[in-house]
Amino acid sequence: METVVVLLNRDLRVHDHPALAAACAGARRVVPLFVVDPAMPPGHRTAFLAESLADLRRSLRERGGELAIRWGDPVAETMRLAGEVSAQAVHVSDDVSALARRRQRRLAGECERNRMEFLTFPGVTIVPPGALKPSGGGDHYRVFTPYWRAWSEHTRRRVLEAPRAVPFPEKLEAGSLPVSRRGPHGLFRGGETVARERMRSWLKHCVEDYAEGHDDLAGNRTSKLGPYLRFGCLSPLELESLSVNGEEFVRQLCWRDFFHQVTLAFPRINRDDYRARGQEWVDDPDAAQAWKEGRTGVPIVDAGMRQLLAEGWMHNRARMLTASFLVRRLRVDWRAGAEHFFLLLLDGDVPNNYGNWQWVAGTGNDTRPNRIVNPVRQAKRFDPEGEYIRRYLPELDTVPMKMIYEPWRMPRGIRGYPAPLVSMD
Repeated sequence: METVVVLLNRDLRVHDHPALAAACAGARRVVPLFVVDPAMPPGHRTAFLAESLADLRRSLRERGGELAIRWGDPVAETMRLAGEVSAQAVHVSDDVSALARRRQRRLAGECERNRMEFLTFPGVTIVPPGALKPSGGGDHYRVFTPYWRAWSEHTRRRVLEAPRAVPFPEKLEAGSLPVSRRGPHGLFRGGETVARERMRSWLKHCVEDYAEGHDDLAGNRTSKLGPYLRFGCLSPLELESLSVNGEEFVRQLCWRDFFHQVTLAFPRINRDDYRARGQEWVDDPDAAQAWKEGRTGVPIVDAGMRQLLAEGWMHNRARMLTASFLVRRLRVDWRAGAEHFFLLLLDGDVPNNYGNWQWVAGTGNDTRPNRIVNPVRQAKRFDPEGEYIRRYLPELDTVPMKMIYEPWRMPRGIRGYPAPLVSMD
């Protein structure tokens, strides 16, 4: 084959990239392409994406290639570039969200109309989302534990090396990268280079301690690899293959695959209840806004929400307890909270963000839909010294721990800290 365009989306890497590897193995010229949405809002995620694209361009140039950047509609720009280089095929990594599937259908139709080959490849998950089916019938697993068993036994594809050469067409304009406008508190640098360094350090020093330490709010002992998996700076399959001493960590990677296969079967996961259970939500925009700003008057909840605002990330345990507070204590619709997380989280993808929110809200895949998380007990258990709370709520530096754990007893007006929105008794 003469020329292949590889449209990139959530696969910004050169290692273990089946779509890119197939193009490099079968074509004389390969055009890796990323199409930037001009309407992309500024923030942590925009800076991370810009850094990831710049790093990918460097990696491709080291292999004699280039990253083509275009701005606009991904389908229109892909077909325009494919026509410009007389491509015979377009490759993409298969994805599961409704938006991604619409894009793939449009691309497939345009390629057929223009007599080009259109091929999808694995790479976004460890096990392809549609590969596992329950033995008792159905198109996907609705409960995690049987999926975990089937997933653990499923044969993996081979982890691929980065291509040695990426033969980019001569004289093709590369296009301008988006500019990283990083805020002062951003903790994550984007790109495959940083991702692989963090992966190696995590696997060497921390993964064996994951089961014991991943709920330690102040210790911050999670991998922090989520943003790199969300943007595809890391291959989840390669990460799993190297996590030989981290079964509990691998279980979390399986949860990621689980929600992808749920989303494939239920693409409206970000809009509709997966399991409608008749919940009645309260329309309280003031309470929802206070929650978003970290002003609920419950310190552990506010600390988590302030971390999200400052860093574009939140500790996993804090995600669960802040989400539970919104839907269980304030009775606000899970969609309002999920959308807020999705907009701000660096690792906020559709399957995991909305799948986890529905799990907490009782409308998703939790087998105990009435589960309630008590934030005060969570604070005492997972932040016993109050270090996490004080890190993000400096106005409480001098407040005794007893009051922090019993915020309803806290005097009003402590450096402007609000009284609790609801009773926590």
